[in-house]
Amino acid sequence: MVHMLTISIVIPVYNEAPVLPLLFAGLEATLTQLELTEGPVEVVLVNDGSADASWSLISAQCQRDTRYVGVNLSRNFGHQRALAAGLESARGEVVISMDADLQDPPAVVPQLVAKYREGYDVVYATRLTRGKESWSKRITANVFYRVIEKVSGVTVHKDTGDFRLMSRRALVELSRMREVHRFLRGMVPWIGFPQTQVFYDRGDRQAGETHYPLPKMLALAFDGIASMSTAPLRLAYLLCLLLFSIFIGYIMWVLFDHFVYGSELVQGWTSLMSAITIFGTIELLMFGIFGEYLGRTYEQVKQRPLYIIADVERSATAPTAIHSDPS
Repeated sequence: MVHMLTISIVIPVYNEAPVLPLLFAGLEATLTQLELTEGPVEVVLVNDGSADASWSLISAQCQRDTRYVGVNLSRNFGHQRALAAGLESARGEVVISMDADLQDPPAVVPQLVAKYREGYDVVYATRLTRGKESWSKRITANVFYRVIEKVSGVTVHKDTGDFRLMSRRALVELSRMREVHRFLRGMVPWIGFPQTQVFYDRGDRQAGETHYPLPKMLALAFDGIASMSTAPLRLAYLLCLLLFSIFIGYIMWVLFDHFVYGSELVQGWTSLMSAITIFGTIELLMFGIFGEYLGRTYEQVKQRPLYIIADVERSATAPTAIHSDPS
C-alpha cells in the first residue's frame, strides 16, 4: 500500500496581482493530480506586505477553495523571510516552495514528490534553460554560484533557486536556524540529509514585473557570501598584506631610484603621500568589512522575530489540520 502524503506548496507573494489569477489556474491541474495520486494538498500563499490587490485576491481564493491558506505579514519583510513564514506555517509532511510568477512550472511538482518517494529529504528543481533572461544575468549568476560554493565549503547547486521540496524532518532542522540575513539557497544544503535534483526548463514571467532587479540580486549575493562564510574578513586581511607589500615595494623603488640613478626627491612628499594613501585605504577597507559583520551581529543578538503574521485566511469549511495516514 502506498503511503498517502500530505503536501504543502508554499508561495511568497509581493505585488503579484496581475499574475495571481494565472497562478490559480496553472496550479489546478497539478493539485488535482496530487490529490488523486498522493493525498491531501494545501497551498500556502504568503502576502509579503503587497501594496496592490494581492491580499484581496488571495483572500477570495481561500474562500473559494478550501485547499488554499493565506498568510498576511504585517509589512514587507523580504522574500527570504516571507518564504520562512510560509515554510513554518505549512502543515504538510512534504513542503514545496516555489515562486508566484509561473517561471517555476507547477507540472514539475509531481517529479519532486517522486524523488521524495525514492528516499530523498531535499529535492532541488534545477534549471536546464533560463527563459529570456539577459546574458549579463546568466553570467553573473554563474559566477555567483561558483564563488559561494568555494567560499562557504557547502555544495550550492548551480542554476537552483528556491523551487525545492523538503521533508518534514529537513524543514524542522531548517526552522532551527534563525539567521536574520537569510540565504536559503545556502542554508538548505548545509543541513544535510539525502539530497538530489530534478531538471526542468524555466519559463518566462507570465505577468507583472520582476521583483529582483540588479541591486536586490547583488544584496542577496552579499547576504549569501556573508552569512555562509567569513571569507570577506580573510580577503580584507589578504588585501592589507597586498597593499602593504605594494607600499614597501614602492618605498624600495624610490630609494633605489634616488641612490642609484640620482633622482631627486621632494622632501617628505613621497613618504607622506604613500603613508596616507596606502594605510588610509587599508583602514577604510577593514572598517567597512568589520562594520558589516558587526552590524549583522548586532541585528542577530536583538533576537527580533523574522516576521510578524497579521492575518491568516482560510475557508470556513477548511480543515484545521492535515493528517497523514501512517500506514
